Amino acid sequence: MALRDQITARLKDAMREKDSTRVSTLRLINAAIKDQDIAARGKGETEGVDEAGVLAILGKMVKQRQESARAYEEGGRLELAEKEREEIAIIEDFLPRQLTDEEVAKAIADAISSTGAESIRDMGKVMGALKSKYTGQMDFGSVGPKVRDMLG
Repeated sequence: MALRDQITARLKDAMREKDSTRVSTLRLINAAIKDQDIAARGKGETEGVDEAGVLAILGKMVKQRQESARAYEEGGRLELAEKEREEIAIIEDFLPRQLTDEEVAKAIADAISSTGAESIRDMGKVMGALKSKYTGQMDFGSVGPKVRDMLG
């Protein structure tokens, strides 16, 4: 089942169960996807966002909520931080399992060998290969320095 269909099905279930937190979070996900669909149509792409694009949107939403939760904790607003964590859990239901550090290191090594990367100048090729294969399974912000270390 496509990711969009899963989100819609879970939204309907949450509405039946009157789970307001889940309903509002799933509606936010749908709104973010629709925004990207509209942006894609503006660029002439009639299909809208593909599965990888939806995964990227979900990953970005999780990262935003993690940052918000951290800020709320620092500000002493624990109830708001907890609400952000609840939303993170709901969004993560749709993301694939995150790779372990060992799996990330192996994926980077595989990407380097498959692209024939030899120096730091080839970092873009390696990151592109990783993003096409592992979107939603690793944090690319932390992967960049690891790729740089392996190439350097």
